[in-house]
Amino acid sequence: MPRVVVFDEFGGPDVLHVVEEPVVEPAAGEVRVRIEAFAVNPLDQMMRSGTSPASVPLPHARLGVEGTGVVDALGPEITGLEIGDPVILTAIPDASVRGSYAEYTTVPASRVVARPAGLGITEAAAIWVAYSTAYGALVEKAKMRPGDHVLITAASGGVGRAAIQIANQIGAVPIAITRHTAKKDDLLAAGAAVVIATDHVDVVEAVGHHTGGAGADIVLDVVMGPGQQDLLRAARPGGTLVAAGFLDPRPTPFPRSTPLTIFSYRSFEHTLDAVVVKRMAAFLNAGVRLNALLPAIDKVFALDDVVEAHHHLEKGLHAGKKIVVTV
Repeated sequence: MPRVVVFDEFGGPDVLHVVEEPVVEPAAGEVRVRIEAFAVNPLDQMMRSGTSPASVPLPHARLGVEGTGVVDALGPEITGLEIGDPVILTAIPDASVRGSYAEYTTVPASRVVARPAGLGITEAAAIWVAYSTAYGALVEKAKMRPGDHVLITAASGGVGRAAIQIANQIGAVPIAITRHTAKKDDLLAAGAAVVIATDHVDVVEAVGHHTGGAGADIVLDVVMGPGQQDLLRAARPGGTLVAAGFLDPRPTPFPRSTPLTIFSYRSFEHTLDAVVVKRMAAFLNAGVRLNALLPAIDKVFALDDVVEAHHHLEKGLHAGKKIVVTV
């Protein structure tokens, strides 16, 4: 029988184990996907360890919010898809039940889009979460335009790298923030127009210097915490800050009397909207075709080595590049 990764208790990577279980027949409006590869994300680690903001019912919980494969079966009332079509899973909000850490998963047809031609399986498994988050925050929320100076925090992370590429595709100017000077060359090679290393320079002064004193038009804050105060000062009056993450667990002071528009962004607000997903898919297709969008891959594991993949994630050595498991 097909294999699936499950866990029956919260804890470290060793709580994960591979079991066999029957495939689920797709109901009306659903498709079954034979998974070829999936990415390992920090949200998976949070779900497995019991620190996820959403409850995870035990036992026999699954993992995985993104992946790629081919359509294996169609439920009634499905149009626009055929068996054998290569697809990307766009969002699995109930990952504890339908997660992509498996040889097969059955999801609503609205949760898959066509895999961009020319995109390899490994990259296709790792593109949706980071790129849809960056696109949703910058394009849908902040209305990023050509020429905008875009300040990107945690730029060496998965969402940060995606944001750099998306800003370049739009014609905006990505200004990357990192805590370590050692990452500067890597981020310049990744497409950043400017890299500000906070272990060496002051964020507000550096942004002012690189924007001619105007400040950033858009700030993508995936860190939060006390450091957000510097980001607010680095933005121009009338600019936009999108809070799209929580890497810093410390409280974020409430911004008072700021001349900025501030949005709080969670990717599921767009990845569950079929109209926005269509725009996202079109943007990704164009970016892949132009060689403008491509996730950086750190290491690839086999399904039997999924525990090792999670150990690798916890070591934090992937430096924002994606960890992928092939099935």
